Amino acid sequence: MAAMETGGMDRERQAMLMQAVADAGDRAAFAILYDHFAPRLKAYMMRLGTPEDVAEELAQESLIVAWRRAATFDAAQASVATWLFTIARNKRIDRLRREKRPEIDPADPALVPDDAPAPDSGVDQAETEARLRRAMQGLPADQMHLLQLAFFADLSHRDIAAREKLPLGTVKSRIRLALARLRTQLDGEAGGD
Repeated sequence: MAAMETGGMDRERQAMLMQAVADAGDRAAFAILYDHFAPRLKAYMMRLGTPEDVAEELAQESLIVAWRRAATFDAAQASVATWLFTIARNKRIDRLRREKRPEIDPADPALVPDDAPAPDSGVDQAETEARLRRAMQGLPADQMHLLQLAFFADLSHRDIAAREKLPLGTVKSRIRLALARLRTQLDGEAGGD
């Protein structure tokens, strides 16, 4: 009974059936192999912790690979069972790798480069910066200083208050006044263009 390797089908018969698939694309021989190995491959996958639906899918994919690559099977190197279980194991590893590193979607907006800036956008930006500088120069010194700390030194209002030894409310109101003045000056300049 040692010849009965996997539940009623001996190694020689498995090899003979696989050879018929390789030589002639014998569908009946493949059906016998499929019926024999599909539940075993699925059970193997499930023992490895694969969910049932994924295990069934991997077993089917493995047998499809066996059908397509039947000509590469070599009975001198391994039994049909060993060959099929190796294919299934590799399919499972491939699946795990894909799940850990999902495929990149080239249409993902995060991967699409920004449009090239229009040739005149640099001129527009330079003009806007010049208008902002002129508007800032028109601010009282204390307001400009607080704006610089808030926006260029990236300090919070609370940090500015502590650093300048001013009440928090004073810092907030001076920055709010400075922004309102800037907005008024910039709107006035834009309306004059």
